[in-house]
Amino acid sequence: MLDKLSAIHDRYLEVEKLISSSDIMNDMKAYVQLSKEYKDLEPIIKIYKDYRDLISNIKEAKQILSESDDLEMKELAKIDLDENLPKKNKMDEEIKILLIPKDPADSKNAVMEIRAGTGGDEASIFAGDLYKMYTAFAQSKGWKTELVDFSDGTSGGYKEIIFNIIGDDVYGQLKFESGVHRVQRVPLTETQGRVHTSAATIIVLPEAEEFDVELNQADIRKDTYCSSGPGGQSVNTTYSAVRLTHIPTGVVAQCQDQKSQLKNYDKALKVLRSRIYELELQKKLDEDAKHRKTMVSSGDRSAKIRTYNYPQGRVTEHRISLTKYNLQSTMGGDIQEFIDELHLAENAEKLKTGGSNE
Repeated sequence: MLDKLSAIHDRYLEVEKLISSSDIMNDMKAYVQLSKEYKDLEPIIKIYKDYRDLISNIKEAKQILSESDDLEMKELAKIDLDENLPKKNKMDEEIKILLIPKDPADSKNAVMEIRAGTGGDEASIFAGDLYKMYTAFAQSKGWKTELVDFSDGTSGGYKEIIFNIIGDDVYGQLKFESGVHRVQRVPLTETQGRVHTSAATIIVLPEAEEFDVELNQADIRKDTYCSSGPGGQSVNTTYSAVRLTHIPTGVVAQCQDQKSQLKNYDKALKVLRSRIYELELQKKLDEDAKHRKTMVSSGDRSAKIRTYNYPQGRVTEHRISLTKYNLQSTMGGDIQEFIDELHLAENAEKLKTGGSNE
């Protein structure tokens, strides 16, 4: 373990030197990549120094116990050993988790897409509830959200809503939210008080930067149209909404949130770039799935992942068989416990398979 950490420390020092070199500072792509690597290595370097000191203390205590004739020194060494060995065991487990290769996309911002599924108007209302849940969670984390595009439901909520979430490690936190979310409750339109099951599908994409995906402008078709929804008289008279089509892949992205066509274009381009980036990411996930089995990051968007049961105040995370009776606080944005448990399950699976990356 110490040898692995020592090698990482050497790389950390190497990256530190490279970042400050003039060649790298003149190459923005290399500078961004190295800066990210440097930031990712910092938590490991911090624990490395503590671990190195701990190993040294344990080695010294063992040496005193085996070689010294001083009974008082031996007693003190035994006390140190009894204190430090449990610390070492705990740090060993922490380091194993830290040494699991990170998904390079984890530190990115995210694009979240919520779409109403089965259940008609109730599914749209539920999609709206999920949007409120995730925006409340983002606010609690100090993240910023930006609306990109939406289609209103006929009785409230949204048939579809797409928004950006901007902050530290957003995609890493939210990537396991992709999939089918179900709700079981009595809809407002139900006259006989029967519980219905409706669903919404969530897709979480890492927001791709220009360095991640190179788009040829000649491959992008731009269409403009009138915005719909709130926004005043200019909504239906100004061609401010933008739809972009990537001709080689057929991937489409659109934005109508801003009154400015240029701003809508910029937002739509971010979504387009992220969707194309995700196509490549999905190929990698599919390849990794051949080598290891995981219940969490399967990437299967059709999989039922979570059920929100209103009559019983229950939320069930199906992938890890976790049930909590805290529906109200969950819908209010308190989803960190589910996220943490999913990450624990994923890390445990990675440790079983030798720490292979996603």
